[in-house]
Amino acid sequence: MFKNKAKILGLAVLTSTVVLSGCGLFGSETQKKIDPPKTVTTTSEKNINKETAAVKKENAENVLKTELYLIDKNGYVVPQTLNLPKTKSVAKQALDYLVVNGPVTDMLPNDFRAVLPEDTKPSVNIKDGVAVVDFSKEFKNYQPEDELKILQSVTWTLTQFAGVNSVKLKMNGHELTEMPVKGTPISEKLSRATGINLDTKDVVDITNTKPITVYFIGGEEGSYYYVPVTRRVKASEKDPITAAVNELIKGPSEKSNLVSEFMTDVKLNETPKYQDGTVTLNFNKNIYGSFEEKVISQNLLDTLVLSLTEQKGVQKVAVLVDGKAELKNDKGKKLSAPVTRPEKVNTGSF
Repeated sequence: MFKNKAKILGLAVLTSTVVLSGCGLFGSETQKKIDPPKTVTTTSEKNINKETAAVKKENAENVLKTELYLIDKNGYVVPQTLNLPKTKSVAKQALDYLVVNGPVTDMLPNDFRAVLPEDTKPSVNIKDGVAVVDFSKEFKNYQPEDELKILQSVTWTLTQFAGVNSVKLKMNGHELTEMPVKGTPISEKLSRATGINLDTKDVVDITNTKPITVYFIGGEEGSYYYVPVTRRVKASEKDPITAAVNELIKGPSEKSNLVSEFMTDVKLNETPKYQDGTVTLNFNKNIYGSFEEKVISQNLLDTLVLSLTEQKGVQKVAVLVDGKAELKNDKGKKLSAPVTRPEKVNTGSF
């Protein structure tokens, strides 16, 4: 059950490679027709099928799945994976598709909008892990309330690419030390450590804290998606894995439009174990979505994996319940191996 929300039935899993496949819609109860007619495929039909398959393969080879950090109707900066034309200039193309009324217009998911001002023209030069972006003068034509969202969108969109660890901004060839409308300071090298969808609600002294990013669920029935949110935890916190799990258990702000499948009585039985890129978590039985069937929600598992793999060095997540590993998700699939992060997030396969 979603925390503080009514149960939402049939919530689709949003990431293709995290998902551990389950049973078909009708499972094993699907009945066969009596004496079904034999299907005869002609040579002509076979040729058409081959041509169709060839076209699909060619189309797949000509597109590049790219995460674009767009703004949803609630103002969150959210990754949406879209099929863009294959190109060598992937970083520049991604920024081109962030421009209002640009090439992304007809591809925008419902209730999402682009972030960069109309007619903005970007150039990108990547060297030594830093993507230096130079925007045209139109870059300054944004609404004040979008200032932080633009910084976050550009930074997180570009740092998805291998070889890009941080971002530096310019406008008309001049380095930007602050944003042109509200004057938000810009660090010399923007990175994901800067955060996204900042939640500082209960923070009194931000100087004694450090950021940690976790994922909650946003959207509405029929179009759910994962939303990264950066919280502040105590600077003295030595274990970022435990800190991230605790933030997931705490759940999203009650004033937000986000939900979580973690219940407040979920707890770790022991300190997480890390070895060779894999984190092993041992939860109490309250992690189960159903005590009767002893299953773990796939949506809960997805947000857990997305959150923990934001931590440096974490590639896989293994889950135990009271020390036992023989688990299954709510799709009926056994969780027999650690789960890896999906290559892309929010692919639209709802």
